[in-house]
Amino acid sequence: MEPRINITTKRALALDALRGFAILTMILSGQIPFHTNTLPAWMYHAQVPPPEHKWIPTLPGITWVDLVFPFFLFAMGAAFPLALSRRLDEGVTKWKISLSILERGFLLGFFALYVQAIRPYVISKSPTTETFLIALLAFFLCFPIYTRLPKDWNLWIKIAIRVIGWVSAFLLLFNLKYPDGSGFSLYRSDIIIVVLTNMAVFGSFVWLFTRSNLLVRLGLLGILIAIRLSNMPIQTEGWVSKIWNYSPIPWMYRLYYLQYLFIVIPGMIAGEILLKWMKTKDESNDKGWSNLQYIFIAFLMFFFVFELLVGLYNRWLIETTILTFVLLLVTYYLLKNPITSTEKLYRELFYWAIYWLVLGLFFEPYEGGIKKDKATLSYYFITSGLAICTIIFFSIIIDVFKKKKWVQLLIDNGQNPMIAYAGVNNFIIPILSLTGLMKLLNIMAVTPWLGFLKGLIITFLLALFVSLCTRLKIFWRT
Repeated sequence: MEPRINITTKRALALDALRGFAILTMILSGQIPFHTNTLPAWMYHAQVPPPEHKWIPTLPGITWVDLVFPFFLFAMGAAFPLALSRRLDEGVTKWKISLSILERGFLLGFFALYVQAIRPYVISKSPTTETFLIALLAFFLCFPIYTRLPKDWNLWIKIAIRVIGWVSAFLLLFNLKYPDGSGFSLYRSDIIIVVLTNMAVFGSFVWLFTRSNLLVRLGLLGILIAIRLSNMPIQTEGWVSKIWNYSPIPWMYRLYYLQYLFIVIPGMIAGEILLKWMKTKDESNDKGWSNLQYIFIAFLMFFFVFELLVGLYNRWLIETTILTFVLLLVTYYLLKNPITSTEKLYRELFYWAIYWLVLGLFFEPYEGGIKKDKATLSYYFITSGLAICTIIFFSIIIDVFKKKKWVQLLIDNGQNPMIAYAGVNNFIIPILSLTGLMKLLNIMAVTPWLGFLKGLIITFLLALFVSLCTRLKIFWRT
């Protein structure tokens, strides 16, 4: 029997835009100046406020910086149904898919170690020309390892390219020396990529074995909540706590990381809704809703993000909750009577946004208020709801008003996030430093806001570079 292949007629470009927005704002947040005379507190992680930028675990609230990582995680979760269902429809067996999931975990795990080890300011506290050249070499060694090679290339040529990349990368890693005199270490890794590695593996398996049973997946969330509650500070003993603290490979896996499934699983649900929409045929230009109605909906999707950030940061809890509930009702009314598949998509997505936002708001007082670090239950659920709102916002721009070019830079970067993540420290900054342009930017950045402008310039240059790679069909894939 030939495998059944479902041909999709649409592409979830709004999901690419969300991922691109997340990766670029993540990079921008890393370029924000941390001088004594700093920017307003809402320009930093809420729990690391200026001027000292010390972690205050009891300080509640979130800022725009606290949205970038959960948005990326949500986009990752939403991508699982799109990628894995295609392989299932092509007839690939579960055990082969499971092997590919483990392979992806290995590649991401290596990336977590490699990308941290090759950063110029990790190699040296005062990078020299030699340091930046090494950083550039290390960056370009990622291309033979991670680039998706054309299918029509000779197999042995592809194997040779991979082998050259891996051997060269390992030789470089084991010959690097760091400021403390040490060499390569499994404990020198990028924590963000470590978490993404765990989510890529466990999240993929969760979807693969619950793809036809939403209740089982939601039940898993309940179990995760129970595990979390059993490991609150007042709980110091017990078998759950022992499992929580045990890890056979502590440099790459901790049960604590699985809490981010609170974001990835909502992402999976959104991804399945997007997949169903993608498999519908393209429609005519007729719309059930007017352009003005779409504009109001798009505005409300953006405003949910704005008002919840402002309200929760400033701790206007009652006012923010009441306003959010009112706006949810207004938007619910605006999304009534959908006709096209796109309108039905927005309604179904928003129903889930309502659920996650309401759940998160009711959890807000718990654990001393919403926090990114250490992440609270309200943080997971509210950011999941806001991620859905952002997808709807981008989709209205792209799929309804056909203004894809407005967010093309985000889409291009969202389709190539690994190059973006490694490229800022190992391509853009070395190039600027070697050409002397970094000195000019540093001279310009005499005030905190000019320092922020410097960060914007670096991020924009990176976005252009990644966009060029995307348009040249150069993708890093795991």
